[in-house]
Amino acid sequence: MKKILLAVFACSLPGALMAADVQPAAQAPAAGLTDDQKTLYFLGKAVSSKIKQFEFSADESKAIVQGFSESLAGKDAAYTPEEEKALAMKLNEYLGKKQEAVVARQKEAAKPFLEKMAKEKGAKKLPSGVVYIPVKEGKGASPKATDMVKVHYHGTFPDGKVFDSSVERKTPAEFPLNGVIPCWTEGVQKMKVGGKAKLVCPSDTAYGDQGAPGAIPGGATLVFEVELLDIVKDAEAAKPAPKPARKEVKAEPKGAVKEAAPAEAKGEAKPETKTEAAKK
Repeated sequence: MKKILLAVFACSLPGALMAADVQPAAQAPAAGLTDDQKTLYFLGKAVSSKIKQFEFSADESKAIVQGFSESLAGKDAAYTPEEEKALAMKLNEYLGKKQEAVVARQKEAAKPFLEKMAKEKGAKKLPSGVVYIPVKEGKGASPKATDMVKVHYHGTFPDGKVFDSSVERKTPAEFPLNGVIPCWTEGVQKMKVGGKAKLVCPSDTAYGDQGAPGAIPGGATLVFEVELLDIVKDAEAAKPAPKPARKEVKAEPKGAVKEAAPAEAKGEAKPETKTEAAKK
């Protein structure tokens, strides 16, 4: 589980701040804060978003805040190198167990939803478990996995909360179809240019157990409404996808990139070119 700690705390602050804009709008800070205080408040929100996925209890959060506050105040505990190493290993183990519990809850809670969506009119459950629901039939060609596609998409969790949307940004996304999350690679190939479909993606075909820190919890089932605008002929001339379709979940298409993708897709979510929205 050593990688868990690194994945959560080794993320650069710029990455945390970039991921912040893929989050649903939160309540405004308490009134009375100065502009500088609001900026620092935002910093606190950005940092906390990186560990929010572990769903800490009130008591756990209290201990975390205490350690954070005392460290900022210069009251660092005097640990020996051996103690620090032991605590780091214990923390990795602790976070690993928390992550496993969160993933299990996410997958279990999604079962009724996946079954319901598979019964929708016209729905087709693909071999991978992805539920493909046609909304509007297109008349053009269907893309191949190796094609660069241009799409508009709207990504939500089963409860309807939006985590990424090129529609809301009013900017279509372009990305290589084999560079996003498996759900998109498989589902979009079923579409024709001009068509629109809903893709219900079980976690194993989206961001998996790792999720996209700060945006998508591990084990999360995702729903995308995708409109295939075009199959880009000159793939090399196409610009990097905004945030929902890439394999590097670092902030690409926000919700669909392969590895951490529509989380890395932010600028260019498994979409990590961020849709790079799809494959990471």
